[in-house]
Amino acid sequence: MAAATTADQRAPRADKVAVVDEVRERFAEAEAVLFTEYRGLDVAQMADLRGRLIDADCRYKIYKNSLVRRALSDEAPGGVMDLLLGPTALAFCGKDPSAAAKALREFAAEHEALAIKGGILAGSLLSDAQVRELADLPSRDELRAQMLGALAAPLSSLASMMNNLIGEMSGLVQALIDRSTADSTTDSDSTTDSTDTENNQ
Repeated sequence: MAAATTADQRAPRADKVAVVDEVRERFAEAEAVLFTEYRGLDVAQMADLRGRLIDADCRYKIYKNSLVRRALSDEAPGGVMDLLLGPTALAFCGKDPSAAAKALREFAAEHEALAIKGGILAGSLLSDAQVRELADLPSRDELRAQMLGALAAPLSSLASMMNNLIGEMSGLVQALIDRSTADSTTDSDSTTDSTDTENNQ
């Protein structure tokens, strides 16, 4: 009887390990992960949001914050743990983070209960404002339409137009990442200065 009790006590721990492994795998596979707070959304609204995100090649999942913290490695950007406060749902983006950010921004405009908290893109922490900026980037479908338009242009200008499209997209994403990195560095310097001041006192 005692052995059975011990086995029952270990089962939930095994379940938690499986969830942590799942979260870790999803973070590793996602192009970006966007953090939201869903407090106040009802079942129908959550289903609507999930459907819109699926259309954007994104999966919307809810895990316990404590398990997500366990899943995040030491290489996670500083400040990400601050996003894991309150009811948190994660949007794991496929190849088109911009489309997912658009879907979240549009849904948040329609439903005030949804709050965009921030995200992770290419290993860098994004603020809520930067996620909204990500939504301003052209989606894959929009880029495809522009490229089809370029195909209708004379061949002499086709290569130049495609290079401009690719260069513009890469530059916008990199600028967003660089700004996030700069913000993180500034926050780190401020924390160091504050600590030095306290120590001097």
